[in-house]
Amino acid sequence: MSSVIKVENLSKQYRLGEIGTGSISHDLNRWWHSVRGKENPYLKIGDTNDRSTKGESEYVWSLKDINFEIEQGDAVGIIGRNGAGKSTLLKILSRVTGPTTGSVKVKGRVASLLEVGTGFHPELSGRENIFLNGAILGMRKHEIQRKFDEIVDFSGVERYIDTPVKRYSSGMYVRLAFAVAAHLESEILIIDEVLAVGDAEFQKKCLGKMGDVNKGEGRTVLFVSHNMASVLNLCKSGIILANGTQKFIGSINKATEIYLGENELSLDSIITLPSFTEEEILNNKKGKIRKAEILNTTINNLDDLKILITIEALVDIENIVIGIGINTLTAVRLITVENLTQPTSIKAGKNITAIVNIPQIALAPGQYTLSIGIRPLAFKGSYDYLPTALKFEVISTIDSIQLSENPELGTRPKSNWEYQIV
Repeated sequence: MSSVIKVENLSKQYRLGEIGTGSISHDLNRWWHSVRGKENPYLKIGDTNDRSTKGESEYVWSLKDINFEIEQGDAVGIIGRNGAGKSTLLKILSRVTGPTTGSVKVKGRVASLLEVGTGFHPELSGRENIFLNGAILGMRKHEIQRKFDEIVDFSGVERYIDTPVKRYSSGMYVRLAFAVAAHLESEILIIDEVLAVGDAEFQKKCLGKMGDVNKGEGRTVLFVSHNMASVLNLCKSGIILANGTQKFIGSINKATEIYLGENELSLDSIITLPSFTEEEILNNKKGKIRKAEILNTTINNLDDLKILITIEALVDIENIVIGIGINTLTAVRLITVENLTQPTSIKAGKNITAIVNIPQIALAPGQYTLSIGIRPLAFKGSYDYLPTALKFEVISTIDSIQLSENPELGTRPKSNWEYQIV
């Protein structure tokens, strides 16, 4: 396939400061206040001019020496922490801003949804903005009219389509903006984190539509999100940005594994927690997890997983249910284990240690987290819950060799096969 995006030695520099960042009248007003020793009149309420944190240079590199190539029909997830340079990169690819150095070659029309408030004229109605965006993409009026009903139906704002978009809520705005970007005929679709504004149902709808335009129509999709489950579901390739530099480019599975592995370094094979605090006692907390430990942190998919859990009781507790969840690094629950048939009891002021053995864990190679909780047998609330308590790794064995280049994490139970020749 031919490349539709080619980025070579791309860097973007911004100048820090105040003068030159607004209108001329604001700049003059700031300067006049500064020469008289007064505060910046445009500071937000509660802000101060903190010069103690000023760096040695008045310039900052938002992106530095970025290189990659994207082929037609690729779905690429761009991931990284806040401030990594993701939005700046998308703005450059969308031609909203230009690079300081390097080159960007984009082949085809680009439809982008970068942030709430961009792309639409606030004084125009939803209908007028649909035609405006189509014209910007180079589409003729009859082409836009052909897509118009689909856009309105997808966005769900039919009742307000002739209302100026400045009166839309942020959710309505994003729904219409995404519908326009996804349905108008562009070769490249670029979506930033704005989908977080929409509700869960609309986010699912958007991910489905992006999958359709990518796999069904062969369009290229670039997607930025902090929701790793969504990125894994949609994308094939991934780019990790860190402090403006390109840290990794490759399969999306490997990219998310590296990214989440870095952010979960605090997780260990053992966790020890303090006894009841005064606040917990005042809030009548009955039971607490004091210690959790994985006795074998690196296993293969045929090994048993052994977990030790210590619980402390503030009062007498009968029929305690201990629950263990095994999750992917993207918080997808794979396995739940509970002692429903063997609940335990604890006397006030005493500790009890439970050791659970999960035979032949049957998980694909990769890293996983454990969530641990304790609750009453009657399902009335929870005594204590640790959503990401511990981490362990499953290593490859001969029985777990995958034919796929990008194996998904998940269960790999043993199975017996019989063949009959007919």
